Amino acid sequence: MEEHPAGPVGRVEARLRQLGYEGPLHRTEDTIFTVEDASRSVGAPAEHILKSLLVRVDRGPLALVLLSGPNRVDLKKAKALLGARTVTLADPETVVALTGFRPGGVPPLGYEEQPPTLLDQDLFAYPVVWAAAGDDHTFFPVAPETLREYTGGARADVRKA
Repeated sequence: MEEHPAGPVGRVEARLRQLGYEGPLHRTEDTIFTVEDASRSVGAPAEHILKSLLVRVDRGPLALVLLSGPNRVDLKKAKALLGARTVTLADPETVVALTGFRPGGVPPLGYEEQPPTLLDQDLFAYPVVWAAAGDDHTFFPVAPETLREYTGGARADVRKA
């Protein structure tokens, strides 16, 4: 995988600008590795923190599941929505090897090719969510509908009940 000259954050920022995003990218010295860390750093409720999870589809390509912070992915629902035989969470080594992004900084976009993307329907209850921007110190605010447009993703019931 070819690396962007400005690193993972540069890849995300370049993609955001290409899509017409005019908002800021925020950087903090504190980590945003967990939802709780991000909530504290951003000053927003955990529900407004975007959790980006990469999953393996049929032991092959990756798909992206975007969730409201406290929610957990229901892999059976994701499997049905993606039309797959199997869906498993990608392990950290696979995520880094295939995307260049490390856990805690996995963004919703900025990939060489945008993975198929499912957006937790709970996200759409909030005017703005906060997403990682390529590392565990950088994040950006975005409206859920704008995020759906940017990712080409589908609004879906993908959270575990």
